[in-house]
Amino acid sequence: MSEDSGRRNLRMPDDSEQFAIVTEMLGKNRVRLRCNDGVERMGRIPGRMRKRIWIRRDDIVLCEPWDWQDEKADIEWRYDGSAQDQLRREGHINV
Repeated sequence: MSEDSGRRNLRMPDDSEQFAIVTEMLGKNRVRLRCNDGVERMGRIPGRMRKRIWIRRDDIVLCEPWDWQDEKADIEWRYDGSAQDQLRREGHINV
């Protein structure tokens, strides 16, 4: 039997994506995000995630800031509890 170290391969951000923490639920599929670059943004939960993936306060997500409005972003991915712990342990989350 192989020994499992508990580390999983997680989805990491692309060039245009970054980590963010959900700080507030605003309603109407909108959330307040504190991004890895220190900027507070309004995040939008896209239709493909609505009612399939539940996002709550203090969740770690991947977001993609808009090119034309830097204070807004789309949420691309939500990490589950064990993945969030792994990201914090490895030092990827600095917000």
